[in-house]
Amino acid sequence: MSLIQSLLNPAAYPHPVVKIELIETHISWVLLTGSYAYKIKKPIQFDFLDFSTLEKRHFYCAEEIRLNSRLARDLYLQLVPITGSAEQAKINGGGEIIDYAVQMRQFPGGQLLSEIAAHGDLDTASIDELADLTADFHRHAKTDRSDSHYGTAAEIHRWFSGNFLHIRPLLENGEFLQQIEKLAQWGERERAKISTLIPQRKQQGFIRECHGDLHLGNIALIDNKVTPFDGIEFNPALRWIDVISEVAFVLMDLQKRGMADFAYRFLNRYLSQTGDYQGLSLLPYYLVYRALVRCKVALLRWQQHKNGQDFQEAESYANLAESFSAAKPPLLMITHGFSGSGKSTLGAQLAEKLGLIHLRSDVERQRLFGKSKQGTDREINQAIYSPENIQLIYQKLADFSATMLDAGFSVLIDAAFLKTGQRGLFQQLAAEKQLKFLILDFYAPEAELKQRIMQRLEHGEDASEATLAVLEHQLKTAQAFTAQEQERVIQVDSSAGDALDSLLKKLQGQC
Repeated sequence: MSLIQSLLNPAAYPHPVVKIELIETHISWVLLTGSYAYKIKKPIQFDFLDFSTLEKRHFYCAEEIRLNSRLARDLYLQLVPITGSAEQAKINGGGEIIDYAVQMRQFPGGQLLSEIAAHGDLDTASIDELADLTADFHRHAKTDRSDSHYGTAAEIHRWFSGNFLHIRPLLENGEFLQQIEKLAQWGERERAKISTLIPQRKQQGFIRECHGDLHLGNIALIDNKVTPFDGIEFNPALRWIDVISEVAFVLMDLQKRGMADFAYRFLNRYLSQTGDYQGLSLLPYYLVYRALVRCKVALLRWQQHKNGQDFQEAESYANLAESFSAAKPPLLMITHGFSGSGKSTLGAQLAEKLGLIHLRSDVERQRLFGKSKQGTDREINQAIYSPENIQLIYQKLADFSATMLDAGFSVLIDAAFLKTGQRGLFQQLAAEKQLKFLILDFYAPEAELKQRIMQRLEHGEDASEATLAVLEHQLKTAQAFTAQEQERVIQVDSSAGDALDSLLKKLQGQC
């Protein structure tokens, strides 16, 4: 295109340019000039996008800046006119405006999380930062509780089933097509299961103006800060979505890259921040949907270029979608141990390794009652630690567990569970659902328990507020396992250096 050719000339820019690199996607051109990147929308129209007129491209450039400034304010700078003629175009010059561009700060190559992950350098700190950022972003994003079509069952199904309309014509009869048909049938069954929950989610405010395209290729590490960018501006229906659909995209991408442990780390941290356990009931549907979208995109690329690698990528996404749709009996585990016994630390690590939802009583207590007041609420049997409130927390944990188990997720409940009745509540839940039930008994020498508690209180960064007085009370009042419980107990010496590996070996064949 003559416009883009003329913009490959350094003289087209109002700042010094030594080298220009062009990146082309199916809907835009991006010109990298060193200090700045300029994104120009192609004058095209599809069923999901319309950049066909100058006015529309101006509008969507402005929308791109507005929306992406929520998460990458320092990256998105301004909307600039392209002036002159297609053969002698200028960025932000004088004369007639012939098009528009989004001016962005250019960041160094190799900083995308997808690139960092490909080199094996993605770390837990970045995953934690992404989870916290996503939770906070969703918390403050605009909400749609109106009678619009966004987030309705019909709208969600339209996008889910639309994948098959594009995929089927590209496949000949064979195993791949049969796999796609099975996924379509699964989608219809799952749609029926979640049909009553979807309108509830909208009424409860979970349909929000999200990023819309949150995967590792659209997240960069800029100035050592995790920065999502390139959210969807071209179709509001693709960003006004259930927040759990956005979460599903991150999880699907991590799973595709063989990083299931990071996927569950992200998910558990996000859930701990938001308390959106209800959303897990929709998560399998959205995981399959996100994998099918990527399958469709890979097949469309293959149709254009007949690259065998694109076809293999499409097959791998279909296999991933199938794995998300394959239900297996979930498992219910609870911890047991005094304060400082390591059950939360090792429990979190175990949840990552085995793909469990990690639900902490300390986090849910603070969500329900708030943080206790120093020297008052921490007193034994007082305020939020009264027997009635403790029982309320365990009942809440049981209710959340039931929702997660029904959604097909295995669950680890992280609490002290020092009373027979507390443990019995979950043993009964497992029996009702005919699921395997295990008790992980964490222990360490008393001196080490006290040292850990003091260190935790000194740092003040953990949700646990247990004191040495709480530990003393636990040691005196804990109720021993019954003979029936002993059959389900797996002991964990948290003072051992190989505690996690030892636990994983003991759990082999159980999960």
